[in-house]
Amino acid sequence: MKATNILFLFLLSCAFASAQTKYPNVVISTNYGNMTVMLYDETPRHAEYFLDLVKKGYFDGTLFQRVIKNFMIQGGAQDTRNAPAGARVGSGNTAMEIMPEFNEKYFHKKGTLSAPRRGDNENPQKKSDMSQIFIVHGKIITEGRLDSLEMAVNIPIRNAATLKYYVPYKEQLAELKANDPYAFNDRLDEIMHQIDSAFNASPDKFFFKPEQKEAYSTLGGARHLDMEYTAYGEVIEGLEVIDKIAALETDGNDRPKKDAKMIRVYVGN
Repeated sequence: MKATNILFLFLLSCAFASAQTKYPNVVISTNYGNMTVMLYDETPRHAEYFLDLVKKGYFDGTLFQRVIKNFMIQGGAQDTRNAPAGARVGSGNTAMEIMPEFNEKYFHKKGTLSAPRRGDNENPQKKSDMSQIFIVHGKIITEGRLDSLEMAVNIPIRNAATLKYYVPYKEQLAELKANDPYAFNDRLDEIMHQIDSAFNASPDKFFFKPEQKEAYSTLGGARHLDMEYTAYGEVIEGLEVIDKIAALETDGNDRPKKDAKMIRVYVGN
């Protein structure tokens, strides 16, 4: 990573952290090191629910029971506490579900604390299961790839507008071009304006924000989770701990063969 990018991300994280004052930080102490988590002010239901569980010692002694390198580390399930090696664990709890708090300001860059949930078919409201947490490990997405993802969404939208506003008038335009170039230019400008207006008005068009492109192309992340799972905090110290846990060898159920334990999860300074 370029030194300028590291400096930018450091300054960005400092500025971001200083803007968050409502909730205390939370320390997740593991057998691979400590992570300090900052909670987002704009996701109060999730932040307060999580803090309440932390204060009760809910996560103490539980495992990161589902680990997928370049994606995320998930843990906190109560059936993981003192679970024998190789046991299939990780049950959720529908009684601990809450409504989502999606916010376009927050996205799933590396280190994001987010809430797991059941799938859309059985959970169409995308309710969060607060009985567990997951933290994004993610992978680097190049700027070229991010541009391609934008185009994959936006080109069909523009093509549809072109089909509506340009294609029916191709013969008219050809005739004007042959007989009255000035009228042709005026008519073409009018059509292009209609196409641009239709594209700009489309609720489905998509562009990454500059801060998303910077984070995804330097830190990495899991952008397909954005606005699908509620991000309600982020690791501001201890990103290397995520790397250590994500690198563990896992079994067929994605459980690490060597336990990654949350020794204690507590409110920090």
